[in-house]
Amino acid sequence: MKLVVCGKGGSGKSTVSALLAMEMARRGNQVLVVDTDESNFGLYKQLGLEQPKDFMDSLGGKKGLSQKLMKFMRSEGREKLSILEEFSLADIPQEMIVGEDGIKLVAIGKIHDFGEGCACPMGALAREFLQKLKAGDMQVVVDTDAGIEHFGRGVEAGCDKIVVVVDPSFESVQLSAKIAEMGEKIGKPVYLVLNRMNEDSRELIELVDREKIVGEVPFDREVFRACLKGERVPEIDAVKGIVDRLLVA
Repeated sequence: MKLVVCGKGGSGKSTVSALLAMEMARRGNQVLVVDTDESNFGLYKQLGLEQPKDFMDSLGGKKGLSQKLMKFMRSEGREKLSILEEFSLADIPQEMIVGEDGIKLVAIGKIHDFGEGCACPMGALAREFLQKLKAGDMQVVVDTDAGIEHFGRGVEAGCDKIVVVVDPSFESVQLSAKIAEMGEKIGKPVYLVLNRMNEDSRELIELVDREKIVGEVPFDREVFRACLKGERVPEIDAVKGIVDRLLVA
């Protein structure tokens, strides 16, 4: 299964991605986490791993990918853009993968330097990576960048399910409705995970599409501390039910 996790900035996408991956691995699944957020450097910490090299570097870096994109644009559609051929986990260069105990992490690419240009090549690579990856029995969890730009890049075309992380905020509720609309247009099921829930945020349930809710992640002080210190997030029992629903949905 290829699962894309999205939502507004600060909603807890990376935290939920890490929690989902850890619970899937705890059950004996081989899990590949794909970091497609070019501006977030925290996911590997939440998984308790080392920072991986950019997968983009194995393909000539941003310059090489940009050249491929320019060639495609000049062809005016006569040549189909193909950055990758079909591949499996074993085909990924080992120096681009970090992880153990059932969880592997790959980062598509990051913005490292001032003035290096837009993230378009990384978006194109993320789309191809998800479409061309042969997952088999492996569970794939994709952590996306904030908002819905990745929908414009077509990243979701290669996924099986979309999970929207919704925190108690107006923007998050509005964005979840927009993502549900876009998911319906491309024929991908959309599920909601309500994050940082406590007594003051119960009203959130009334503001979203209840039928799409697969679970709630409570506000947890230990998770908060881990995220603040850049440490591996602790497991949360509530995530077990969320994974149950996502695997059978």
